[in-house]
Amino acid sequence: MPFTHAAGHRLEYSIWPGGPPTIIMLHEGLGSLSSWKEFPADVARATGRQVLAYSRYGHGNSELLSAPRDLGYMHDEALIALPDLLDSLAIERPFLLGHSDGASIALIHAGSTIRPVSGLILLAPHVFIENLTIASIAEIRETYAGTGLRAQLARHHRDADLTFRGWNDVWLGPGFRDWNIEEYLPAITSPILVVQGLDDEYGTMEQARRIARAAADVTILKLESCGHSPQRDQPERVLEAIRAFVYSVTG
Repeated sequence: MPFTHAAGHRLEYSIWPGGPPTIIMLHEGLGSLSSWKEFPADVARATGRQVLAYSRYGHGNSELLSAPRDLGYMHDEALIALPDLLDSLAIERPFLLGHSDGASIALIHAGSTIRPVSGLILLAPHVFIENLTIASIAEIRETYAGTGLRAQLARHHRDADLTFRGWNDVWLGPGFRDWNIEEYLPAITSPILVVQGLDDEYGTMEQARRIARAAADVTILKLESCGHSPQRDQPERVLEAIRAFVYSVTG
């Protein structure tokens, strides 16, 4: 597995071959390179584009967290680590495909206008904090050790407990209920595809509606009988939507 450095940290990554522009995959808050499973390869086949997936600092086989995260950790990823990664691998104008936290990171990056992107593909994004989100995250804190979640995370992270606490503690910490990234949305001019499950236990359709109201070019795919991970619950629908979106942007 190759490694690179971004924002001073050693990160694992993998590339699936295809044409430009590259699709950068940004995993969820408890995700990693390996937790995407076959999805990056499926995206590469469906779109014909090069796909790059990596584990952020504190995830997967990337460098372990050395200190607790703070409220701005997604901003740090979007504005410092991701640009560093793109520079280190000489990638320009990528599509950003993000899930949950990764989708929020994609929005911050694109809305900062520090560099152009070809488009955003957002699976279950967050732009503000809902009571549902906090309640679900608090629930998994209580059940983490006694359920299969700990063992599941251990298959994808060097230190599952450290990764879990690094995410869970900041979301349930003081001040996070005021977290909001809607200020970045009006500056995003690239096309956006939002995929939102109607049974998402971590967010509602209001997340997608707020993105559509503020950003310039937004398509929303609403999926019934779908939870927080559309790419797992309805992979064929999601892959077809991604394929059509990428082709509509690139011709």
